[in-house]
Amino acid sequence: MPPLPQPRFERFYNHAELGELLDAYAAARPRLVEKFSIGKSQEGRDIWLLALTNYDTGAHADKPALWVDGNIHAAELLASTACLYYLHQLLSGYGSDATITRLLDTRTIYLAPRLCPDGAELALAERPRHVRSGTRRYPYDEAPVDGLTPEDIDGDGRILSMRIKDANGGWRQHPDDPRVLIPRAPGEFGGTYYRVMPEGFVQGFDGIQVRVNKDVEGLDLNRNFPSEWRQEFEQVGAGPYPTSEPEVRAVVEFAVKHPNIGAAISYHTHSGVILRCCGTRSDDDMIPEDLWSIKRFSELATQHTGYPSISTWHDFRYHPKEVITGTQQWFYEHLGALFWVVELWSPNKAAGITDYKWIDWYREHPAEHDLKLIRWSDSLGPDTAFVNWKPFQHPQLGEVEIGGWDLMNFWRNPPPQLREQEVQQFPLWMNQLALSLPRLELLQARAQALGEDTWRVRLAVCNSGFLPSHVTQQALQREVVRGVVFEIQLPQGDPHIELISGKPRVVGPQLEGHAPKSSPHHFVPSKEVTADRAVTEWLVRAPRGTRLLLTARHERAGVVRTELVLD
Repeated sequence: MPPLPQPRFERFYNHAELGELLDAYAAARPRLVEKFSIGKSQEGRDIWLLALTNYDTGAHADKPALWVDGNIHAAELLASTACLYYLHQLLSGYGSDATITRLLDTRTIYLAPRLCPDGAELALAERPRHVRSGTRRYPYDEAPVDGLTPEDIDGDGRILSMRIKDANGGWRQHPDDPRVLIPRAPGEFGGTYYRVMPEGFVQGFDGIQVRVNKDVEGLDLNRNFPSEWRQEFEQVGAGPYPTSEPEVRAVVEFAVKHPNIGAAISYHTHSGVILRCCGTRSDDDMIPEDLWSIKRFSELATQHTGYPSISTWHDFRYHPKEVITGTQQWFYEHLGALFWVVELWSPNKAAGITDYKWIDWYREHPAEHDLKLIRWSDSLGPDTAFVNWKPFQHPQLGEVEIGGWDLMNFWRNPPPQLREQEVQQFPLWMNQLALSLPRLELLQARAQALGEDTWRVRLAVCNSGFLPSHVTQQALQREVVRGVVFEIQLPQGDPHIELISGKPRVVGPQLEGHAPKSSPHHFVPSKEVTADRAVTEWLVRAPRGTRLLLTARHERAGVVRTELVLD
């Protein structure tokens, strides 16, 4: 067996390197990996997907599946690393690790390590730029003719900040460390104050006003999904219409054509938190059964990773009056699949700050937190995460200082030596989630002779998974999954063979999983003690020795096929 590639998880791979690495994995384990492109990006780059399963036990589309993606936001490169790390863990563990072996024998993992190849390539360029997602100009095609455009102007390969002394500035130096800027207090005067703005040149400067331009690449691919899509005035970066962007359209088309996807995880950075449904309504307005299930798996996520699991609606809003929609909302709302967003990496936590509140922290936090952060930066080496302020003669603004946090390399993403340990916390949770998906298994296939050439044919299956066959009540409400479909196929062209009773295709019930519905102490015992099983029967006229093909399938729970010989 060829050896697996040995990726370096401390580095980020560009598009060509990533493609070569995925090819190497597929070549080393061809019976466990299929690599293909689900579409092209705006600039024509492939959007790669790996279908991971044991192909000797069935095709990927015939098994219940977990979808895992990363890097839909351009500079959130650690998300791609998380996918690569999971890939390596699955393939290196197959055959020796019982959990991974069972997982790939019975389930499918769809792994999309980089949904935004154009934006990631720009972030990894020799002279990088950090845009939100794709590189198409939006909402307008024109380049700015005035204002400040963030860019590297001192040639150090980083886009930092500029601070300028100004009596009316809103920032002052921390008395214990002049590198740190803290907010000017209400009513404060008489000190040295600064204005702070991104590093960049200013076009059309009138000597008074500076306006920071938005990126001309104003798309946010995670706002382009169909569920509760809203126009630009309500949701910035949403695009002109749902799935207008090829990267998003590729994901939507693949997921719709693969209803075996029952759960999904999307990796982002940063905050060090796991976000659960829903983004547009409170827990009180969710389907209770779905909320209970989502909370149960969220608690498992916290146990495995140490990351807190929180509600997007209640705890993670950019503004109290705004709601967030995207991949999470679409997978759950439209497809009825379980879904989580993982915001990898927290520089706050790395610096020993344990009482931060995610989004709220950016609005206001104690100055002591800034001191902890800069001490953490110093422990990494000089001018790494935090770059000391250096004088620079700006052609428009005059004397400024350039420095501050390297947001892409040490804020949005951890320093190289911390990357692997950050992503290695997640495979156990993903394995447990995937193995909890519903799965059809054969219970019985038999034919009982009722006469010389008359037979009662029975096919019985069960759901051996933890979750019900439909996974969520939302899937039932949206009518995106049917019950178990039973089919019988008779040899054609023989007048002595016919189906006497029953239909060749029968749609049966949904099947419960083995998740307990209530405590054994509950005063109302469960009546449906075998709700995980289903059976159908046919009457067939056929001579002995006839071969029948019996099939049971479910969009979410997979396919069972068996051949029965009448004897």
